Amino acid sequence: MTLEGIKTGFAITGSFCTFDIVLKELKNLCEAGADVYPILSYNTARTDTRFIKCDDLKAIVEELAGRPAIGTIVDAEPFGPKKILDLLIVAPCTGNTLAKIASGVTDTPVTMAVKGQLRNERPVLIAVSTNDGLSANAKNLGLLLNTKNVFFVPFRQDNYTKKSNSLVAEMSQIIPAAVSALEYRQLQPVLLAGYCT
Repeated sequence: MTLEGIKTGFAITGSFCTFDIVLKELKNLCEAGADVYPILSYNTARTDTRFIKCDDLKAIVEELAGRPAIGTIVDAEPFGPKKILDLLIVAPCTGNTLAKIASGVTDTPVTMAVKGQLRNERPVLIAVSTNDGLSANAKNLGLLLNTKNVFFVPFRQDNYTKKSNSLVAEMSQIIPAAVSALEYRQLQPVLLAGYCT
């Protein structure tokens, strides 16, 4: 299976330190022929950080995707009833967003898009990036690992000597994980060995 013509939502939440590699993977996804719909969480769309200015981020994703970024719940709502997306990728997915998805909370453009995708029984691919993946968010991770139509980009502990509860997806595996998710399969192994730098 290829990603050529696959209508793909690409939702970015506020794990700002991962944006550099996530944007490279978004570019790779577009170059693979995916028809990308960028979606920004409120914090991502409105927060300037030492990593990137929000206006610069928006300009980059819109240029790569060739369409405006979705930044409101109202604009994300049609994903459900209109069945627009074949696949929705949340990369990076913060612990905050992970918890909201696990709890069915719909209060951002990203969580609205996820709700619509799951309503349509279509795949959601999560690239987790959170400092509490093995503590406060471990229960949410476990719940979503066992949720129909939710798949994960393989992940590992981020820095187990300094941040023992932190998890981060291997962002370079977004495309292979996307292909697997479109086939309703979890890319394996989902839990990677080693150490992220």
